[in-house]
Amino acid sequence: MHRFFLRLGVFAFLAACAAACSVNSDTNSDGSAPNILFLLADDLQADAIGAYGNGYIRTPNLDRLVEDGYSFRRTYNMGAHHGAVCAPSRAMMMSGRTLFRVYDNLDSVRTFPEILREADYRTFGTGKWHQSRSSFARSFGEGSAVFIGGMANHFSIRLQDLQADGTFSEPVMKGFSTTLFADAAVDFLEDYGASDREAPFLAYVSFTVPHDPRTPPASHAADYAGSGMPLPPNYLPVHPFDNGRMTVRDEILAAWPRRANVIRDQLAEYYGLITHMDEEIGRILDALNAQGLAENTIVVFTSDHGLAVGRHGLLGKQNLYEHSAKTPLVVQGPGIPQGESHALVYLHDMFATVLGLAGIEAPADADAQDLSALWKGERTAFRERLFLAYEDLHRAVVEDRWKLIRYPKIHYTQLFDLEADPWELRNLADAPAYAEEQERLMTLLRSAQQEAGDPHPLTSETRVSMEFDYSEIVRKPDQWQPEEVVQKYF
Repeated sequence: MHRFFLRLGVFAFLAACAAACSVNSDTNSDGSAPNILFLLADDLQADAIGAYGNGYIRTPNLDRLVEDGYSFRRTYNMGAHHGAVCAPSRAMMMSGRTLFRVYDNLDSVRTFPEILREADYRTFGTGKWHQSRSSFARSFGEGSAVFIGGMANHFSIRLQDLQADGTFSEPVMKGFSTTLFADAAVDFLEDYGASDREAPFLAYVSFTVPHDPRTPPASHAADYAGSGMPLPPNYLPVHPFDNGRMTVRDEILAAWPRRANVIRDQLAEYYGLITHMDEEIGRILDALNAQGLAENTIVVFTSDHGLAVGRHGLLGKQNLYEHSAKTPLVVQGPGIPQGESHALVYLHDMFATVLGLAGIEAPADADAQDLSALWKGERTAFRERLFLAYEDLHRAVVEDRWKLIRYPKIHYTQLFDLEADPWELRNLADAPAYAEEQERLMTLLRSAQQEAGDPHPLTSETRVSMEFDYSEIVRKPDQWQPEEVVQKYF
């Protein structure tokens, strides 16, 4: 159907239906649109993949995707309005809109699966959907083992199927989340393989790992146990100041100070979840090959954001350090060269990129950029800087070399030279030698705020104390933590 509109002319189509998307010629050489397999992790650090230089973790299937595909090594989630960072991150990725232009539920905006569905793609979704039920039903024609929510015990996750009338079946709980999502994806690929394959497909597989609870299945529980897990270079027992969210739920999963043996244990559990996910991704890729679909399928792998797990004395993602704001991103498949880019990109750029892979031009009101121009060599960069925001507590501007983080409530600033100090260990703010750089970046931050529609000031009228006293904090587990986690860490 979209080729018909192309013949009418892209601009005529847009004039006739401004809400719709036009089509370009970025399809396969035979004129067909490619299948798209979109794999999304939850809370995965950008460097928690073996092929990205992590010599300790085992991720053979992701390694092959990286080795055969094109990686974007400086991909950032723009931020969040609240502690459940996954929801706004996914809303931005699905809509192609920036943080202050979209809200979590996606009820008022179109998603890229929805646009693909309108362009006659067969759209299938499984796994986590941290948005509204109605937005899932609009986006996908098929859905199996769908989790509507933010987090759950991986061994007892409430899963539902999308029914033909757009409603959902009654929830069931069975098995381990990662395996169930992979099962659903494999079943879909086998069903598609047995069909007439007339329409291309989008298969969206959204895992709930390595988000806590950090409880790998029995088959992977001992993958990294007792193995001398190395601590990250920026490990700290306690974050050096109160950033305003020191006791959010992610941060109470271990006591203060963060003891080295506890962080090693949590990293081992975190890596066990990742290695198990990698194994299940391998099963999905094997099914893709077994059905003869790999030659016409683009595979995307990414995460909604990163995680601290002991870095800077933090555990969660409610901060703007590199370990939490960055995410892995690799695109692999026919027509995609092997390589990587260090250009500054946002995760929500995948909205325009996926549509571009299908030969569809993104809506004019989207903020996303089509990243294919980077692997095609048409561009070397899109943005000279990125703007990051978390609640009204943290603001940051990132350049190729420099990064400035501002904490308005405590009137505090951090300045990092990412080339010399990629682990963000040395705060150069207020050092006389960097005064000019700091002033320039503060000016740039103010400008970036205005462009993003951010209404929050960079300095509050009342200064809050920077001191963090954990001595009287009472830690309580949430409802999703299994008894083994409660006994071990609480």
